[in-house]
Amino acid sequence: MYPMMFDPTYMMMILPAFLLAIFAQFKVKSTFARFSAVSASRGQSADAVTRTLLDKFGLHNVRIERVSGNLTDHYDPRSKTLRLSDSVGGSSSIAAIGVAAHEVGHAVQDSSGYAPLKLRNSLVPVASLGSNMGILLFILGIPLGMGPLVTLGIILFSCAVLFQIVTLPVEFDASKRALALLSETGTLTSAELSGARSVLSAAALTYIAATVMAIMQLLYLFSRSRGRR
Repeated sequence: MYPMMFDPTYMMMILPAFLLAIFAQFKVKSTFARFSAVSASRGQSADAVTRTLLDKFGLHNVRIERVSGNLTDHYDPRSKTLRLSDSVGGSSSIAAIGVAAHEVGHAVQDSSGYAPLKLRNSLVPVASLGSNMGILLFILGIPLGMGPLVTLGIILFSCAVLFQIVTLPVEFDASKRALALLSETGTLTSAELSGARSVLSAAALTYIAATVMAIMQLLYLFSRSRGRR
């Protein structure tokens, strides 16, 4: 556990974001469960809907695969593969179709060269390094009095925060595209679209919570680095 977890200032800064994250997880799980119990009137599985929507945009090269886990659905731009979780792929529920259409939205973003998605993909390596090493380097640098190490830690973690910020428009846009597609193709009725919108809005809250948490952590690092001077 990071030593800063015992810092009252850190806890005060992070607590609101932590509570938001807990609420977001509760919201997405409860909303998904609620609309997972409601089947779409057309009776199509999320797998079938995904293939139809991809083909509508000529994305015949995008493969659909099943991935284990719950709500582990994602689109992989490197292999042009859209992966649906066990709880989504074979289901004909409003929730499953909404989640699947969201991932189709990412595939469409990729094919159209959507700039925020390209930026987010380019940030993946440095963001991964920053989230794993940034705070660690910072914590090592403070007691050792090594200013450059502290600065490097902040820079690396800033890259992780930037990744979180860029993720927001990417996810919001994918959901917007998903709902438009489901409406245009008549896959869901207007009442069913409302349910899918609720599921995607709840999912978006988890990204907002993660971004707020990352920003508050970065602000804490800045405040600690200033305090040591």
